[in-house]
Amino acid sequence: MLVHMTEQQNQAEPNTAQPAGPLSSEQVDAIRTGYSFNEPVLEIGALVNGEADPSVQVRIPISKTNRHGLIAGATGTGKTKTLQVLLEQLSDAGVPVFAADIKGDLSGVATAGTASEKLLARTAGIGQNWEGKASPVEYFSLGGRGNGVPIRATVSSFGPLMLAKVLGLNETQESSLGLVFHYADKNGLPLVDLTDLRAVLNHLTSDAGKAELQEIGGLSKQTAGVILRELTNFAAKGADVFFGEPEIDTSEFLRTTLDGRGTVSLLQIPGVASQPEVFSTFLMWLLADLFNSLPEVGDIEKPKLVFFFDEAHLLFNGASKEFVAQIVQTVRLIRSKGVGIFFVTQTPKDVPNDVLAQLGSRIQHQLRAHTPDDAKALRATVRTYPNSGYDLEEVLTQLAIGEAIVTVMNEKGAPSPVAWTRLRAPQGSMDPTPESEIVRAVNASPLLARYGTPVDPESASEMLARRMNEAAAAAAEAEQREQEARDQQAGRGGYGTTGHTTTRTTTRTTTRTRAQKSPVEKVLGSRTGQTVVREIVRGVFSALFKRR
Repeated sequence: MLVHMTEQQNQAEPNTAQPAGPLSSEQVDAIRTGYSFNEPVLEIGALVNGEADPSVQVRIPISKTNRHGLIAGATGTGKTKTLQVLLEQLSDAGVPVFAADIKGDLSGVATAGTASEKLLARTAGIGQNWEGKASPVEYFSLGGRGNGVPIRATVSSFGPLMLAKVLGLNETQESSLGLVFHYADKNGLPLVDLTDLRAVLNHLTSDAGKAELQEIGGLSKQTAGVILRELTNFAAKGADVFFGEPEIDTSEFLRTTLDGRGTVSLLQIPGVASQPEVFSTFLMWLLADLFNSLPEVGDIEKPKLVFFFDEAHLLFNGASKEFVAQIVQTVRLIRSKGVGIFFVTQTPKDVPNDVLAQLGSRIQHQLRAHTPDDAKALRATVRTYPNSGYDLEEVLTQLAIGEAIVTVMNEKGAPSPVAWTRLRAPQGSMDPTPESEIVRAVNASPLLARYGTPVDPESASEMLARRMNEAAAAAAEAEQREQEARDQQAGRGGYGTTGHTTTRTTTRTTTRTRAQKSPVEKVLGSRTGQTVVREIVRGVFSALFKRR
């Protein structure tokens, strides 16, 4: 397979090709043949052999886009435009697309591009018959942060395994978190948001919940404290906006338009560079939900959906081994559900080797070797390519903006010849779509009525608070009955002496004082009531902090 870092490739002889120069006619013919496919394709660009050669077109079979891919290159070398080129053609072919638009650059796909003399000269030189064209776009936002239909998930749907992974919990803590979810399910306590999960943890470690905790295997206060602390940190980084209702139905990303084009779903994530955990969490849940809900389809003519993960390094930075293992497993298996994944990042080293080994197509823009680390990364990148007629260490530093070294998986599952390619231009605008147009499109979306307004259903935190109130009221009532019984017993002691009369009078006064108190005062005056008040106040402040 193309970019697999197998032992055979790692042990292969160093690339002994000559420095960059014109390819021989035999090499050109081999590249021409290697990219001639008898099935629908995505047009990438034209071969560069000194100058662009429009007679030799470089392509990716659409059927192989569910074998995943990589778009890499230094900042400013044209990665986002390459992503846009592929995205537009997939949409035209009826394949829905999902992309995280981190910098806002991709929103231009919704607006037809404008021709210029320079643009038309370049596209004519590579055999592209260019015309401006807009693609159908649906805008989404994470929990309503930014312009787009809000995307949310419930904590129950997210599940203990994935939550433990992103919180960085060890095996013991992960097992304990699983017990908490089990208890919540068994006792009908819906975990909608992080507040619900914290409420259940606090309840199980309280005096009132100790007996219930013993029934499910036990949870130490130390472990609960670690989980609660990690939940608080996770929420502080912005993850709380993701959890809630209504929960997104991931099948919304599989839609096509009435004219048969695939819908382009763009996720707006402002400020995500400082909150990679939120970005990573969403992507993993989304993939896992799709994997669980989609049927097995095997190899099909075109994918049901293609994901483009721009700034993919954010997905892996600081990720635990368990989290990366989850990604590797998902990437390996989700292609059988008809979903393709393309990672977009600066260098292949941003992607773990186990993930890189699953990527069937590769578009590598210019790499820079200004530092020893850069030079090391460059050499590592070259070793992942099949043999070619290029000195790739030299060529990869010479590529112009809008050029890339390409190799893809062909119809037989083998890597195509490595080709220096001048890439096609997007048909959509290369500038972001104006914000006013995005807002107008979001307001007109039929999905906004379904997902736009957050819902606050009765869930675990409210249910536990109500149970505490009911228990406190019952305890106060029982205490009152006991006191009245004691008062009656003391009254039967007689009235023969002044001391007895005084005692009786005092008792009557006390009884009258208690009887004059309202039910609320009776509850608040008891020890149990005071405990309830303290817990409720804590819950109120927690909720206020969350909403702010």
